Amino acid sequence: MILDLHTHSIKSDDGRAKVENYCQWIKARNIGIDGFVLTEHRQFDLESDYSALARESGLCILKGAEVETEYGHVLIFGVTRALMDTFDFSRIDLPLAQVLDACEKNKAVAVPCHPGRKRVGMFAHIEEYGIPEGVRIVEIFNGGSRGDEDTIAQTLAAENHYLGIGGSDSHIVSHVGKCATRFPSPVASEGELVEALLAGEFEALDLKQA
Repeated sequence: MILDLHTHSIKSDDGRAKVENYCQWIKARNIGIDGFVLTEHRQFDLESDYSALARESGLCILKGAEVETEYGHVLIFGVTRALMDTFDFSRIDLPLAQVLDACEKNKAVAVPCHPGRKRVGMFAHIEEYGIPEGVRIVEIFNGGSRGDEDTIAQTLAAENHYLGIGGSDSHIVSHVGKCATRFPSPVASEGELVEALLAGEFEALDLKQA
């Protein structure tokens, strides 16, 4: 099963894509993914229920979040109300150690995204703060990366023995599915996504090159 693990809708402050339009685009253009995860900026969208749209489109539509730490931006999968009570998702200065600890205790997974990017990527901050403890997975293919950002991510991920995921980081409909992650078994819920990530059996895909 192939999922785009990093997308944004109009729920994000800079997102311009409606979720139903993502579904229409994926089907119309035969984009090679089975679904996507909505990782809205500095929030978890408790309100929206995409189950009917998922059934209608035949796509898996899951929700996560993207938060901001001193090490840059971090995707969170498996968000629950209990996890949301542990820190303020809207902050732009969250301690990464706190996010990682809270996710571990609440059976969620935290993944630094576009880590090779200046300012908002984890590897831009390791000279100042050092290699953070507790990171297991980073995003090594990002659909919005420029220049050598993905190469930096892949190189430093390999050096630090991190597993890698892929996501489009789409903010507009036409960017969805540019990068994704392949799982060996079906994923139908946020809980199953967490289990799959914790199992470590997945492969990051750069579909731009396919």
